[in-house]
Amino acid sequence: MKRFEERRQDLINATNRLKEALNEKESELMIDAVLHRYEFTFELAWKTLKDYLEYLGVAINTGSPREVIKESFAHNLISDGEIWIKMMLARNSLSHLYDEETSRQVYNEIKNEYFNQIQKLIETLEKDK
Repeated sequence: MKRFEERRQDLINATNRLKEALNEKESELMIDAVLHRYEFTFELAWKTLKDYLEYLGVAINTGSPREVIKESFAHNLISDGEIWIKMMLARNSLSHLYDEETSRQVYNEIKNEYFNQIQKLIETLEKDK
């Protein structure tokens, strides 16, 4: 439980930092900052879910983000598994982004959808605390 609690707090801190970047005036530099902070925040989100599932006694076969998302949806820790899969794919694509149009699209998805999903997760984890 201690590992989960530490990771949950790290997730909260990273989410707050992501929110700070999202609230800044939009510029190429801020978009880059949001994309970078999103990568880090998403990593913490799925690893926090993994830790919590382990605490609940849920056995995860591979421990991959996809498997963790699937189990988290099955255990009602997240409400929309499809969006979380999209979030994972967006995170995976960030290391291969070379064009402005794609990075802008991911930025808009973070701003309009993904950030809210991460906040919902934190709220769920706070209730189960």
